[in-house]
Amino acid sequence: MSHALDRRLAIIFNPVAGRRRPGLVEQVMAAATDAGAVVSLHTTDAAGHATTIARDLARSGTADVIVAAGGDGTINEVVNGMATAGVVEPPPLGVVPLGTANVLAHELGLIGSPERIGRQLALGPPRAVHAGVANGRLFTMMAGTGMDARVVAGIDPVLKRRIGKGAYALGGLREILAGPALDYDVVLTAPDGGISRHKAVSCILCKGHYYAGTFVLAPDVRLEQPVLHAVLFTRAGRLAALTYATAMTLGLLAGRSDVRVLPAVSARIEGPVGEPVQGDGDIIARLPVDIGLWSGRLRVVGM
Repeated sequence: MSHALDRRLAIIFNPVAGRRRPGLVEQVMAAATDAGAVVSLHTTDAAGHATTIARDLARSGTADVIVAAGGDGTINEVVNGMATAGVVEPPPLGVVPLGTANVLAHELGLIGSPERIGRQLALGPPRAVHAGVANGRLFTMMAGTGMDARVVAGIDPVLKRRIGKGAYALGGLREILAGPALDYDVVLTAPDGGISRHKAVSCILCKGHYYAGTFVLAPDVRLEQPVLHAVLFTRAGRLAALTYATAMTLGLLAGRSDVRVLPAVSARIEGPVGEPVQGDGDIIARLPVDIGLWSGRLRVVGM
């Protein structure tokens, strides 16, 4: 990588997400330039475009850091583009948080003023992390099936742009009223090779400890660790679903007997064939799904 004072930042900007925080990208670019970086801007024009841009940038060797400016879905597209570029070690990933939840940005500490984010991107040291993979598609923070995946699948994009997290709250209420059942068979492989089998109403494989913003599902997992933490919700019905949602909001999930958090290096989840699997807040696969750790090397810039 070039010296920090001439670090080349290639920013992949999703203008749809940018409507939530107008002017932020320009302010971050100005701060990064003031800190000595050379900044280029690449704007997406359709779903999937960020993947193509990131792949081309990683192959060209013209960027020292590839920055995803958008929501968690944009970041996911960028990471998958970098991973499929066919290079031994893609450039590190940076983030400008423009989305609804910005989970990875919180995990990396790339939250706050544009000046702070710009300086971090220009000067912050890269560090190696471990990404997850679900049926061949990478995720950085979480992947799962059950209530949260159905909420993601049912989100109206127009409503999401209009009311942000409120769209997820409405979707969550719809799922609570539906009363989730024990639809999922989960087979986990532990770090020591042990196999365990479980029934669940929802199963989320966490790579970082934040979820849906700054809620915490798996308090002990970290990006740097070559392990996933499987969060299993094991009680069915409307009351249980309401209890889970309330406990998560209040930070009271830890210690519940009907919520299990287990370390794993891989998971096989079966259930109704074709049901959605969400990864980083977008639908990235369908059941049945195999989830594990990506064998490649991913680096990130952040705190």
